[in-house]
Order: sequence, then C-alpha cells, then structure tokens
Amino acid sequence: MSKKLFLHNTLSNSKEEFFPINKEHVKIYACGPTVYNYAHIGNARMAVINDLLVKFLRNIFPKVTYVSNITDIDDKIIETSQDTNIPINELTSKFTKIYNEDMSMLGVDLPDLQPKATDHIQEMIVLINTLIKKDYAYEKDGHVMFNVPAFKKYGSLSKRNRDE
Repeated sequence: MSKKLFLHNTLSNSKEEFFPINKEHVKIYACGPTVYNYAHIGNARMAVINDLLVKFLRNIFPKVTYVSNITDIDDKIIETSQDTNIPINELTSKFTKIYNEDMSMLGVDLPDLQPKATDHIQEMIVLINTLIKKDYAYEKDGHVMFNVPAFKKYGSLSKRNRDE
C-alpha cells in the first residue's frame, strides 16, 4: 500500500491529496524566525509543524529539501541593536544560535538550508524593482508598498475583501 498525504488547501477550503511537482525530489520552503530576541511559542509552533511535515514527506518521497530562512535584518532588529548597543551581526548570530538550540530541544531538525536575508539583499532589490516596474508595488515615505488593487486575486487565500 502506498502512502498518501492529504493537506488542507486554503484556496479551495478542502482536504486534497498532495502531488509534488517532482516526486523524486520534493522541495519545501517555509518562512523562518526574525532573530532579534528569544523564540516565542509562535516560532516554535511553526517550526514543529514544518518539521512534522518534512519528516512525513521524507517517509514517502526519496529526496526532500527543506529550506527555512533566517530574517536577520528588519526594523525590530535594528531597534534592538541600537537599544542594546550590540552590532546587528552579533545580535542576529546570537539569537540564530539560541533559536536553533531551542528548536533542537523540542526535537525539531534543522532545515537543510537556512539562508540569511542579508545574504540575498541584491536579489530582493531586483525583485522589488521588478514589482515596481510592473506596478505591483510603489514607493511611499521611504518604504515600498504592495499595490493591492493591481493584484486582482489579492485576498483569495485569506478570504478577505481587497478593500479592507
């Protein structure tokens, strides 16, 4: 008997069998923590859920690559760095290490790859510029904002009205 995985599809609001794009190599990406402080229950919840899913996938498919990023730059990190007089790279390295240790104590395996946001700034800039050129984003008060009306399907996953 072959093993099957059923997942809740948020878009269709139904349970559906999972069929990977490539059944020989399943790839999964999940957002990881923003590392400016100790992990909280929300961080742990997502790590445990993702870990269970990856372990199940590895039981079914021959190869699974799990990637979960580390957000090591954002407003909270900058603010914490300034408040504590700890350089950003020291602060984020410390809390990345503590996060990984905490998740390990929960029985969560490390992702296969754990890219840091700061290692991909150039790619982010290119993507942001592409979104701006296509009118999916715009600049305002030194920030880049998503242009909600430009994306007709916005809100379909969250079941929210685009005007909210």
